Amino acid sequence: MAKRGKKYRAADDKIDRSKKYTFAEAVQLAVDGHYAKFDETLDIAVRLGVDPRHADQMVRGTVVLPHGVGKTVRVLVFAKGEKEKEALDAGADYTGAEEYLEKVQKGWLEFDKAIATPDMMTVVSKLGRILGPRGLMPNAKLGTVTFDVAKAVSDVKAGKIDFKVEKAGIVHAPMGKVSFGRDKLMGNISAFMDTILRLKPPSSKGSYLRSIAISTTLGPGIKVDPTYVKDLVT
Repeated sequence: MAKRGKKYRAADDKIDRSKKYTFAEAVQLAVDGHYAKFDETLDIAVRLGVDPRHADQMVRGTVVLPHGVGKTVRVLVFAKGEKEKEALDAGADYTGAEEYLEKVQKGWLEFDKAIATPDMMTVVSKLGRILGPRGLMPNAKLGTVTFDVAKAVSDVKAGKIDFKVEKAGIVHAPMGKVSFGRDKLMGNISAFMDTILRLKPPSSKGSYLRSIAISTTLGPGIKVDPTYVKDLVT
C-alpha cells in the first residue's frame, strides 16, 4: 500500500472511522479537510444492490446538477442546416458534419461532450471505436441523440452529467467543486440521489443503497449512512 502524505493523514485523522455520517456532516468534513492547491472536485460513490450483468438491473441515467460541476464543458454537435445554427445559438463550441468526422478520425478530441441529431448517426457511428471507449458517443437514452439540440446543449452547459453503474455495482459521479461550499454541494447531491432512487430497477432485491462515500480529488473517503437519503430528497 502506498505511503500517504502528511496532509492526507491530517485530513484522515479528522474522520471517525467507526461512524457513518450524515450527508451534511460528510460534505463539511470534506470541504474543511481539502488541502490541494487547486480547486478539488467532490465525488460521490454509491454501491447499489444490483447485478449489472443482468440487463434489467442496469442503472444508467442523467441528471442536471442545479449548481453545475464547476467546469467549462466543451460541446461538439453533429448537425446540419437549421439544427447547426440552433446548436451554435444555444452555446455549442463546435458544430458540423463530415468535417468533424474527419477531424476526430485524425485524432482531434478537443471536446467533453458530443451531441448528434438522429439523421447524423450514420456519420457518427463510424466514430464508435474512438468515442465509445472515452464515453463520448452520443446516446439517445442519455438525451444526446436528439433533434432538440438547443435543449441538449443548454442542459450540458448547465451541469448535466451522465452516470452508469460499474461491474462491482458502484456508481461514481462528480458533485461540483470544493469552492462551491456545503450548501451548493448538498443541492447537487440531493438532485443526484433523487435520480438514483427513481432509477431503482423493479428486479432489485434487498437493500438498494448498500453504501455511500464522499471524497475530494485527493482526500480520504468519508462514509455516509444511506438511511439519511430520505432526509436529503424529501
